[in-house]
Amino acid sequence: MERPLVSRHSAVLLPPARNGGSRAHGAPRVPGAHRAAPAGETVAPEAKACIRILVVDDEYLLRESCAQVLRHEGYEVSLCGRGQEALDLVKRRAFDILLVDLYMSQVDGLTLLRAALTTNRDTIGIVMTGNPSVDSSVQALRQGAWDYLPKPFSATHLQVLIGRAVHTLLVARETRDQQAELERRHVPGDKLTLLGTAPGFRRAVELARKVAPTDASVFITGESGSGKEMIAQFIHHHSRRSSRPFIAVNCAALPEGLLESEMFGHRKGAFTGAVRDKPGLLEAAHGGTLFLDELIEMSKPIQAKLLRVIQDGVVRRVGSETTDAIVNVRFIAATNGDAEAAVKAGQLREDLYYRLRVVPTHVPPLRERPEDIPLLAEYFLSTYWVRHRGEGTRSPKLASTALRALCTYPWRGNVRELQNVIEHVAVVAEPGSDVRVEDLNLGAEGGGESVVSANPASLISTLLEESYHAARERVIAQFERQYLTWLVNRATGNMSKAARIAGVDRTTLYRLMERHGLQRSPSTGWVIERESAAPPDAAAADWGQHAPAGKGEGAV
Repeated sequence: MERPLVSRHSAVLLPPARNGGSRAHGAPRVPGAHRAAPAGETVAPEAKACIRILVVDDEYLLRESCAQVLRHEGYEVSLCGRGQEALDLVKRRAFDILLVDLYMSQVDGLTLLRAALTTNRDTIGIVMTGNPSVDSSVQALRQGAWDYLPKPFSATHLQVLIGRAVHTLLVARETRDQQAELERRHVPGDKLTLLGTAPGFRRAVELARKVAPTDASVFITGESGSGKEMIAQFIHHHSRRSSRPFIAVNCAALPEGLLESEMFGHRKGAFTGAVRDKPGLLEAAHGGTLFLDELIEMSKPIQAKLLRVIQDGVVRRVGSETTDAIVNVRFIAATNGDAEAAVKAGQLREDLYYRLRVVPTHVPPLRERPEDIPLLAEYFLSTYWVRHRGEGTRSPKLASTALRALCTYPWRGNVRELQNVIEHVAVVAEPGSDVRVEDLNLGAEGGGESVVSANPASLISTLLEESYHAARERVIAQFERQYLTWLVNRATGNMSKAARIAGVDRTTLYRLMERHGLQRSPSTGWVIERESAAPPDAAAADWGQHAPAGKGEGAV
């Protein structure tokens, strides 16, 4: 077994290995740990020389041991032994990677991390501690740390972790270059639209936009069909990993053996039918995002293997006795069940759950956002009409009775069910016709009084804790947002037509859209949230705060 590079109270200075690696004196090398870079991608020496790393710890031997290993790898390394000295330094100078002790006198590691992220929002922070715990690790990750490194750790562990961090930086730069090139060529992006003005849904979207630029793991809950995967895709497309793959795995759709092979890959001869080596989805998602849907359906043995990948990035294929790849993947998990109950019942590992639940978010069911149903229905109708009928033919319109029926329907299948109902309409409706209730094929549950009109006190009940003026302003703001979104979308982005329908001039509409952070999509004409850059300290901010929502194609 490899001896530790450092202990909790002392450090052992290790000579770099001759082949460019570094390991404990006399210790065997971890099989496969020094294969090029993560998943076989090498980092050029000139790229390593441009990576600036700051190591902050009040233990002298630890700092020097880390510095020797990292400098031999080719990185530019700076050292600090005092928290205040490090704080002054990170305020003056930007670093790519910050390796910092969590508990120090004067200034603690999380304070340093927040300061470093303010100076350079792309800084990758790795927190070290000799007293690891679930609470401290989750706190560090929520404060913007990229990873959490318990002491003692080996030279190999340090090399692999820094290698993964460097790969993350390179992917982020690749993504920025790709986006800049698209903007230079005036090519529209493929960002996703998450349509909706309901407060609960907007909270989910705003939280997704806030966490997207970070690498924090996100745990999404919500009923089946409510849009959990769309939220996950939205996070990926707004992240620094958007140039790399987004891969979704349904943990409930595959039996245990097949799921393990699909995720981790397998070696030739590992089981009957394994006629060749096959990389898994973890390796395919390298540099990008892996979405684990219905996580609580994953078996405990696979959960244990997954936890190892999340912590160390190490992938061992089925039937392999060596490390086959080191991967750099962002994880987003989701479930339509009760994750807390699954943990208590022993169905879901607690350490895995809290490692993935750094940023929890909930997607409300469609029945809790009835004000969004007309908007979604109109969007789906226009989208599927073009898809199935082509452009140039007049799209049908949803009659007011049909819209009322849609708002009344319970939508047990949520947005997915609404999407299927409207696609059916687009397939069978006549061009330019009015879509009636009987055309919707809703069954016995359709029709009746709308959810909103059936309970006029529902809005008031949400405002009882506010003063008259605060409640009035909130209601007016909500009305203006919903009316503008509906109006401009109904006019298919034609502001002159929208102004005529509303009985106001275009200047008034533009002023209201500016006030509420709305704009027209240049490609579709639909109202979307105005894009805005995340604040410099977004990664270190409280996840409960909110930011604007996004644009593109697709809808929830």
